[in-house]
Amino acid sequence: TLADLDDEFAEIFLENEDVPVDAVHAAIRRTTLARTFCPMLMGSAYKNKGVQDLLDAVCRYLPSPLDRTNKAMNADDETEEIILESDVTKPFVGYAFKIQDHPTAGQVTYMRIYQGMLTKGSAITNMMTDKRVSAKRMVRMHSNEVKDVASAGAGDIIALAGVECDSGVTFTDGKHRVTCSSMFVPEAVMSLSVSAGREDQARLQKALRRFQREDPTFRVEVIQETSETIISGMGELHLEIYCERMKREYKVETLETGEPKVNYRETVTQKATFEYLHKRQTGGRGQYGKVMGFFEPIPEEQQTGNADGIEFVSRLTGNEIPPNYVPAIEKGFRTATTKGLLTGNPLIHMRCVLEDGQAHEVDSSSEAFQAAAQGAFDNFYNDAGPVVLEPLMSVAVSFPSEFQAAALQTMNGREGSIQNTSAVSGDTTLVEAIVPLRRMFGYSSELRSVTQGQGEFSMEFSRYESMPSAKQDEHIAEYRKKLYEHRK
Repeated sequence: TLADLDDEFAEIFLENEDVPVDAVHAAIRRTTLARTFCPMLMGSAYKNKGVQDLLDAVCRYLPSPLDRTNKAMNADDETEEIILESDVTKPFVGYAFKIQDHPTAGQVTYMRIYQGMLTKGSAITNMMTDKRVSAKRMVRMHSNEVKDVASAGAGDIIALAGVECDSGVTFTDGKHRVTCSSMFVPEAVMSLSVSAGREDQARLQKALRRFQREDPTFRVEVIQETSETIISGMGELHLEIYCERMKREYKVETLETGEPKVNYRETVTQKATFEYLHKRQTGGRGQYGKVMGFFEPIPEEQQTGNADGIEFVSRLTGNEIPPNYVPAIEKGFRTATTKGLLTGNPLIHMRCVLEDGQAHEVDSSSEAFQAAAQGAFDNFYNDAGPVVLEPLMSVAVSFPSEFQAAALQTMNGREGSIQNTSAVSGDTTLVEAIVPLRRMFGYSSELRSVTQGQGEFSMEFSRYESMPSAKQDEHIAEYRKKLYEHRK
């Protein structure tokens, strides 16, 4: 196999009866760097079987910092790319990629140094906040052992003790204004309500704050109407692990969780014009604001770059609406789209276009135009053909081939769309499918049951897509029932 992938090694293999070991190692390294070959090593953490071989393979085959070109962006002009060099004489650039609570060292920030050198006591700049911090203690982590170091250079991974920051932050010497590209953070697809007794409240809040700083995919929100604390993440297992950590690490013994909830979204499917006048007279100065324009879906090819999925466009030509009221109109639309009228979920992939309107020289105000935008949304949203969107997950399931029929049945029974089936490593089959997240609850138990405990699966968010009409109607009816009960 190696000779098929590497021409240089193929010549050595064909010309020599005894192939030199160094040639084998060199060929494995070349093909690994080219991502055409993947070495696999056997071992066990028990009694460290194979661990040393694994570490030797990391050194032999994986790329060193010199084998890769690392790029950063100019902090003042993000369109300009800057090449980072693994050179200790260049200005310092480091990237904090992980935060951890350590029992003896406190908060430990793991950092990779891309360029330059960092010494103990050096002052470095957090490019997210522009604040200077001092690297008072630099350590190298070996499992749970902490070893102090005096300096580290380009290519090293170290940890800074006592530096307060979030994960995904770039540090520089302060003169070199660059930022490393941020990590891709997918949208949370599942939510869970959490609560604890009064005696555990402080520990619960401490845990939630810490988890948010460690993991950008973990989110916390407090619902004002119900005072519920909602945690959101990438799936059932993701949230289960954090709940277990709250109990084990932070001693939140009274922790209670609600039923997991899927994070649905809403969107529009067609263009709808609006014309709405907000007019109110209360004895003194009144409220007056008129807005005209249309809602429309954002085409798929234009959907990237919208952080909240909503785009506001002003196409005002005259001065019927003074320019100082436009931000209030945008705020009104954005506030309205945080809660759709079908199921109460936020909207995505919708464009609000303001074309015209009217103001009153006395009664108009920012509050009036904000209310006009909200009224336009409430009265004309249904004309835009709103639908409910659900998250679809890319699911990869591996199992012994003898259980293929039963495993495929579990996918089909959960409305899964099989994308690919392939044989991997002998008698193991890998199935890739797209499955609605609402049907993935409890899947791990079902898979273990039909594969005698030998099946495994992983999943990640793929995209949002319209729900089947029957399920959508059920979801809308349930939301309206809750609204009715809340109003009673």
